[in-house]
Amino acid sequence: MTWFAIAFPLTVPFWALMILLPKWGRTSRIIASPLIVLPVLVAYFGAVAPILPDFAAEMLNPDLDGVRTLLSSDAGTSAVWAQVLAWDLFIGRWMYLDGRERNIPALIMSPLLILTILLSPFAVVIYLGLRTFYRKAAPETTGKAS
Repeated sequence: MTWFAIAFPLTVPFWALMILLPKWGRTSRIIASPLIVLPVLVAYFGAVAPILPDFAAEMLNPDLDGVRTLLSSDAGTSAVWAQVLAWDLFIGRWMYLDGRERNIPALIMSPLLILTILLSPFAVVIYLGLRTFYRKAAPETTGKAS
């Protein structure tokens, strides 16, 4: 199995929690950790390790032909794929947590999180517009009034 094939399945449990079990108590606790991206980043590091010198050199001084050549390799494509998946998951995590704070209904958030998996730039723009209609709840006060 290749790093490319391994990368997406490493994100699926976290997406499933946010989309299918958004109100389950453990979902919020699990998703609250930014460490949920670590499994897919392991795939990234595994894919990039064999080409690290070339990859680093190209990232330090990128040009279109060099990036195209790098990405045309199995390792380069796998590394970028894992990076995109990690980014999408991190963005989806933020949207999920922010949406919970704003009490955005799961029936709105779940399809939006699916769109984040598929086309995250579109989903982020939609979410940024959507969140303007939902304000964070005021923090509860525990002190007594004077």
